[in-house]
Amino acid sequence: MENFEEEKLRDEYVTKPKTGIDEAKKLDKKAKLPAIIFTYTLGIIGALVLGIGMCLAMKVLGDGTNLMMVLGIIVGIVGIIMIVINYPLYTKILKSRKEKYAASILVLLNKDSK
Repeated sequence: MENFEEEKLRDEYVTKPKTGIDEAKKLDKKAKLPAIIFTYTLGIIGALVLGIGMCLAMKVLGDGTNLMMVLGIIVGIVGIIMIVINYPLYTKILKSRKEKYAASILVLLNKDSK
């Protein structure tokens, strides 16, 4: 049991050489991160805009006039559009980022498999 604990502790402090797979994983994260950040940001903002539009349309916010209801419907539609275009934009951004990093990742993976 002591040998296992000793070996585990030693592994924590020994620097391991970086392989092509490690570098490829790093580049993969670098390729995907901007698309993910953009998607979450647009989705959250779209949901908030939709919520504000619903509050205006149901006369929870505003002075309760019909003008506010119409404004709420317009704001809600803008929020819905933001949410609907979110996934297509995500796939487009992700595809372009993957194309940008594909050659580098494949070179690293091919180098490591040989």
